[in-house]
Amino acid sequence: MSLRIAARFARRELRGGLKGFRIFLACLALGVAAIAGIGSVRSSIEAGIADQGATLLGGDAQMQFTYRYASDEERAWMAEQATAISEVVDFRSMAVVERDGATERGLTQIKAVDDLYPLVGEIKLEGRMDLATAFAGQNGLPGAVIHPQLAAQLALEIGDTFKLGLQEFTVAALLQSEPDSAGGGFGLGPRTMVLTKDLADSALLSPGTLFDTQYRMLLAEGVDMDVAKSDATQRFEDTGMRWSDSRNGAPGISEFVDRLGAFLILVGLAGLAVGGVGVSAAIRAYLASKTQVIATLRSLGASRATIFLTYFLQIGVLSILGIAIGLTLGTLAPIALAPVISAVLPLPTVIAVHPEALLEASVYGALTALIFTLWPLARTEDVRAASLFRDAMNAAPGIPAVRYLLATGALLALLVAAASWFSGNLTLTLWTTGGIAGALLLLALASVAIRWISRRATRRSRRRPALRWALAAISSPREGAASVVLSLGLGLSVLAAVGQIDGNLRGAISRDLPSVAPSYFFVDIQRDQMPGFLARMESDPAVSNVESAPMLRGVITRINGMPATEVAGDHWVIQGDRGVSYAGALPETTEILEGEWWGADYTGAPQISFAAEEAEEIGLKLGDTMTVNILGRDITGTVTSFRDVDFSTAGMGFVLVMNEAALAGAPHSFIATVYAEKEAEAAILRDITSANPNITAISVRDAIDNVSNILGSIAAATSYGAAATLLTGFLVLIGAAAAGQQNRTYEAAILKTLGATRQRILMSFALRSALLGTAAGLVALTAGIIGGWAVSFYILETDYEIIWNNALAIVAGGVIATLLAGLAFAAAPLATKPARTLRSAD
Repeated sequence: MSLRIAARFARRELRGGLKGFRIFLACLALGVAAIAGIGSVRSSIEAGIADQGATLLGGDAQMQFTYRYASDEERAWMAEQATAISEVVDFRSMAVVERDGATERGLTQIKAVDDLYPLVGEIKLEGRMDLATAFAGQNGLPGAVIHPQLAAQLALEIGDTFKLGLQEFTVAALLQSEPDSAGGGFGLGPRTMVLTKDLADSALLSPGTLFDTQYRMLLAEGVDMDVAKSDATQRFEDTGMRWSDSRNGAPGISEFVDRLGAFLILVGLAGLAVGGVGVSAAIRAYLASKTQVIATLRSLGASRATIFLTYFLQIGVLSILGIAIGLTLGTLAPIALAPVISAVLPLPTVIAVHPEALLEASVYGALTALIFTLWPLARTEDVRAASLFRDAMNAAPGIPAVRYLLATGALLALLVAAASWFSGNLTLTLWTTGGIAGALLLLALASVAIRWISRRATRRSRRRPALRWALAAISSPREGAASVVLSLGLGLSVLAAVGQIDGNLRGAISRDLPSVAPSYFFVDIQRDQMPGFLARMESDPAVSNVESAPMLRGVITRINGMPATEVAGDHWVIQGDRGVSYAGALPETTEILEGEWWGADYTGAPQISFAAEEAEEIGLKLGDTMTVNILGRDITGTVTSFRDVDFSTAGMGFVLVMNEAALAGAPHSFIATVYAEKEAEAAILRDITSANPNITAISVRDAIDNVSNILGSIAAATSYGAAATLLTGFLVLIGAAAAGQQNRTYEAAILKTLGATRQRILMSFALRSALLGTAAGLVALTAGIIGGWAVSFYILETDYEIIWNNALAIVAGGVIATLLAGLAFAAAPLATKPARTLRSAD
C-alpha cells in the first residue's frame, strides 16, 4: 500500500520536470561517461588484439629461445605441426656510418628475418617497395630496411651505405610499419631489418652474443592449439622454450593496457565521488525546497516510509536517466573519435559498443548514486507537520538513523568489492579507494575547520567590511563551504598527487639517476676482447670506474623441484629470461647479507647466490634448490647466500650469480659498465666500436630519456582522468553557486539598504570565492603531497621532494575555479532592488 501511494506521489513530483536536478544529472552523467569511455577504449584495444592476434604475433603460434637457435628436435616438432615456419632473430647492435673521414654510430634494434617473413600481415615500406626487392640490395651489397628515426639520426638516405658489425649494407627503404611490432616489447633503438643470411660475415652472432630467436608457425589444418601448446610445453619445458599463440598475440601489451585501464577507471571513480558530492548537495537543496510539501503530506497522515519512498523513487528514476546519459556519451565519444584513437594508438582497435564496459560504468554509477542520496533522503523522516511554520530541513540533525548508516556502509563495501572484481587487482583498488576516502575525510574536516576559522576571524575584521562579510558568509552553513571544498578539493587532490608522483619519478630518473648511473653499458664483449677493452678504459683519466662480468641469460624453471610458477607466482624474476653471471672470488662490491660465498677455488656442485630482496619476495631460503635453463641445458644449484643488489642506480646487478665452475664452460660474452665524464663519452664509443665492431654500446642517458618519455605519457593519461574529476567538481561549484544565489540576493539587499555600494558587495563575493578556492587548493595540495609521498616512498621506493611549480598551480587553480563559478552568479544579486527583495521575503 505504502509503495503504491509513494509511486503515485513520485510520478506527480516528476511532472515538475528537471528543475533543481540539472547539476545532479550532469555530475552523475559525466562521472559515468568518463568510466564508460575509458572502459570502452580499453575493451576496443583488447578486442583488436584478440582479433588481430595472429598478425601481432606473426603467426598462429610462436616458440621463442634465448641465446640460441632451435635444436633439430625442436625444428622437427615444429615441422610436424606447421605448414610454414619463419625464423626471426632479434638483437641490438651499432649501425656505423663512415662519411668524409668521420664516423657516426647509432644504437639499433635489429630484426633478422628469412624469406618467408612475414607469415601473417603486411609490412609497409615508403615508396611501396616490397620486402624482397629491398633485401636484394644493389652494387653487390645486401639491402637493409631502416626506421626513419635511425635515418634521421645518422643522416642516411636511400642508397647510402652503413655497417652492422663487419658487414656493409645499403639503405634500400624506410620502414613505415611492421605487422608484429606491438608484440616486440620495449626497444632501446630504432629498427633495422635485414636477412639473417646476410649477417653470416658480420661477426655479430658469435657464441655468447645476446640475441633471441622466434619461430612463427602457421599451424596445419586439424592441429588443436591447446594440444599443441601442452605437447610443446611438456617436451621442451626444460630447454628454456617460451610459447605464445594468436589467442594473445601481444601478452605484454595486453597486460599493460588492462592494468592502465583499470587504474584510469579507478581514477574515474574519484570523478564519480566528486559527482556524488554534487548529487548529495542537489538533493539536499531540492528537499529543502520541498519542506512544506513534505510537512503537508505528514499532516494528512503520510507515514515516514511513504515520504522516504516517494523521493527515493523519484531520485531513482532521475539517477537511471543520468546513468543512461552517461552511458550514451561514454559509448558515442570513442566511436566519434575512432579515427583519432586509431591514429594515435600503435595497436589495432575494434571501436564498437562493448557491453562489459557499459555494465561496469553503470554499476559504479548506480552504487555512487545510492551512497550519496541515501543520507540526505534519510532526513525526510525528521520533517513533521509543524515544519509548516519553520525551516525543518535546515534544523534537522546531521546524522541519520543507524539503519541508514549501516546501509551506507554496506553500499561502500559493495562498491569496493565491485571495483576490486572489475579491476582484478585488490591491492590497487584498496590503495585507490583508501586514497579517495582519506582525501574526502581530510577535505570534510577542512571544511569544518574553515568555517570555524572564518567565524573567529570575522570578529577581527571589523574595519574591513568586504572581508568581514565574506568571512561571515563562509562561516554560515547556508553558503555551502563543505560542497565547494569537497568537490573542488578532491579533483585538485588527484591532480596534485599525479603531479607530485610524476615530478618525483621524473626527477629520480633524469636528475638523480645520471649522477650515479654509468655512461655506457657495453655488451657482447668476447673473452679475448676483454684485455684490450680494459686497457683502453684504465688508460683514460676521464674514466672513474669500470665494472665487468660474464654475461649469460637463463630461465628459472624449477624451485625445489617444483615448477617455478607454482612457487613464485607471477614474480618478475621468473617471467622470461634473466641475466645470469658467475664469479670465483667474492667481488669487492658484493655484500653478503646471509649465508656464505663459495670461495675462489671452489669446484664442487653448483651453488647460487641470489638477490636478497627478490628472494624474500618469492619465499626463497638458504638450502633451496633452483634449476636454471641456459642455452637449452638445465643447471640445478643450491642457494647458499643472499646478496644486496641495488637496481636503482642503473649499474650492473644480477639477480642470480653462480660459482665459476658451473658456467664457465658455456658459450658466453661479457658485459661492462663504464663511468666517465660526459666530454669523454664520444671518444670512448668511437675507440671501442671501431676496434671491436661486434660490441654494442648502450647509452644510459638515452635509455633514461626513453623511459622518462614513457612515464610522461602515462602521467598525461592519468591527468586526463583527473581533469574529468576536476570538471565534475567545477559543475558542483556551479550548482553550489546557483543554490546559494537566493541567499546572496537577500544578503545584497540588506547590505544595499544599510548603504553598501555595489563595488564593495562585489568585492565581498569575490573574496569569499577566492578564500574558499584558496582553502580548497591548500587542502588539496596537502592531500596530494601526502598521497604523492606515500606512493613515492612505499611503492616506487624513491626519494621525495615537493614539486613547487605543480603545487602553486593547484592553489591557483582552486582560486580561479571558485572565482569563475562565484562571479558567474553575482550579477543577479547585485542588480536586485532591495525593496522588492525584502518585500518578497516577508
